[in-house]
Amino acid sequence: MKPILIDPTEETPKVVLDQGTGVFEIIGNSLPEDVLEFYNPIITWLSEYTTNPNPKTSLIFNLEYYNTSSSKMFIRIFEKMRDLHRHGHIVEIQWHFFEDDDDMLEAGEDYADNLKLPFTLIKHQRDT
Repeated sequence: MKPILIDPTEETPKVVLDQGTGVFEIIGNSLPEDVLEFYNPIITWLSEYTTNPNPKTSLIFNLEYYNTSSSKMFIRIFEKMRDLHRHGHIVEIQWHFFEDDDDMLEAGEDYADNLKLPFTLIKHQRDT
């Protein structure tokens, strides 16, 4: 599969989906003007990936901010990971957040509780 590599903007995250590594990343801010236009190619790629996945898949979310529309897309992404997990594949989700960002911590905890996937919350300090 051809990797998806999207450079970040102020409104959209950096996205790396590379079957060669099995490590998928969404990094930055997620406030796309048209959330479907931005995330549908990602969802489609992941759907194709689930037909022939790596033995282990790591999904890394390292977001500073996202909107409600993006969160709905994240759920669709997590559902793809849950499908892999249900079929016996190793799935690891990392949710990164800054130690002073209670909202991002709570969001990660909510996703972890609701999705029942291997979910690691990773706290960072802000650079001063």
